Amino acid sequence: MPVTEPLARCALETERHVGTAGWDQAPRVFALVETEALLAAEPQLRESMSVTDLVPGALTAIEQEGFARTSSIETLLGRLSWPETVHGAAIAIERVVVPPSAEHDLPSDPEQAAEHLAAHPDRQDVRLLAAVHRDGRSICLLRQRANDHDDQVAMGEDIAPGLVHALRTTLED
Repeated sequence: MPVTEPLARCALETERHVGTAGWDQAPRVFALVETEALLAAEPQLRESMSVTDLVPGALTAIEQEGFARTSSIETLLGRLSWPETVHGAAIAIERVVVPPSAEHDLPSDPEQAAEHLAAHPDRQDVRLLAAVHRDGRSICLLRQRANDHDDQVAMGEDIAPGLVHALRTTLED
């Protein structure tokens, strides 16, 4: 079934865009703007858009570049604030997921603990994309490296609640 809800559609397109660059990427941040307003300001972009990009309420993701590479998403998002012309925000991050049992007997040194978890035989590499809108809507997408296919992307509102909350704070006045 095709996705037609504007935030979900924008999130899917953005996640696929991020996926074209492969794995092992730094976090990527996107401003979500109303497509209609973007085209009013930049009419030449209309030529590069399809008819389905022009539906009422459509959103377009604009990547924000120039962020220093960081392992602290909290620090990255804590520095962000968006003008009123930005109607939403999205972030794509990669994470290592391990079973809860892998967290027993971890070294106390954070770097050694990270190395231990990264070498765990049951680790799963995942990419999360969280997108939020000023009106409160949110969507999360999860892609596993082991199942790296567009039709294998999980979608839901509560996949990464902490990430959604942190992203929402960037839109607060």
